[in-house]
Amino acid sequence: MLSASNKNVTTDHTKTDMSDASEKHSSLETTPKRNNKAAIIIALMAIVIIIQGIKIYLDTKEKQEVRTQLTTTEEELATTMQRMTEIRTELDQKIAEVAKLGGNVADLERAKAEIENELKRSIRATGKEIKALKDRVEGYEMLLKNKDEEIEKLKNVNKELVTENRSLKTQKNQLGDSISRLSQTKEDLTAKVAIASQLKVENVRIVALNDRGKERESPFKSRQVGKLKIEFNIAENNVAPIEGKKIMVRIIDENNQVLFDVSRGSGTFIFNGKEEFYTAAQEVLFDNTKQKLTYLYDKGSEYASGSYTLEVYTDNYLMGRGEFVVK
Repeated sequence: MLSASNKNVTTDHTKTDMSDASEKHSSLETTPKRNNKAAIIIALMAIVIIIQGIKIYLDTKEKQEVRTQLTTTEEELATTMQRMTEIRTELDQKIAEVAKLGGNVADLERAKAEIENELKRSIRATGKEIKALKDRVEGYEMLLKNKDEEIEKLKNVNKELVTENRSLKTQKNQLGDSISRLSQTKEDLTAKVAIASQLKVENVRIVALNDRGKERESPFKSRQVGKLKIEFNIAENNVAPIEGKKIMVRIIDENNQVLFDVSRGSGTFIFNGKEEFYTAAQEVLFDNTKQKLTYLYDKGSEYASGSYTLEVYTDNYLMGRGEFVVK
């Protein structure tokens, strides 16, 4: 049998062993809980970091896209403005070409003025502004295209005129050859052809028109003259070229003074190296058809009594004369 002291020792050992076992079990339970909590914290931090990274990436990408879009818009605006500058230069060329061919340049001038206003205006780099500019550019390009077609038509018309002019020059050369065969010198031939090509007037008629439009033949009384009516034909001349002419008339009184009033169409011209006055003038196309010209001259005051001379000029030479008398 065990003694009482041995029993106590055994009991104490048993309690100690049980206490140690309890502590070990408690330690084992606490360790997994701590590990799980740490794992959760790490996982949450990782998620936060990932979300922040994604947000930073998306923000950076969005800013990059905005910068790219802005750069593209500005480049598109610059390209459009550059095209408008080029169109302005093309319009200058078209204006000169069409004007040279005798065409109408009003629409081209108007388009050029619009473009110059656009180039001076401060334009924002927005899609709406750029679209409006592009629409204008398309309109101007269409105008240029239409003018190209018009220029071609004008060129064809001018070619026909050149062909007709060449035909007349051929006739003139044939006449020159004919004169040359008469052993004339080249200088004399040139002078004769120049003289032969000078235009003349015929069928000169000068009448007075009263306020009711009634005509009176010379001589007429001063009070019967409301306006002077001057008519004549340009005589046929197969040597003279078909071309524009400025036909000027001078009315000269007995004191050798030319009736002259700028407000009524008078002006000056050069004759034999000297500046002379003319009373009235017309721009015509000489077409060798004996065309008839009419001048109506209103002096604005009564004519002094006496004889008056009418002289008709063009290209620094006298085409013909007429006269009338005022009593």
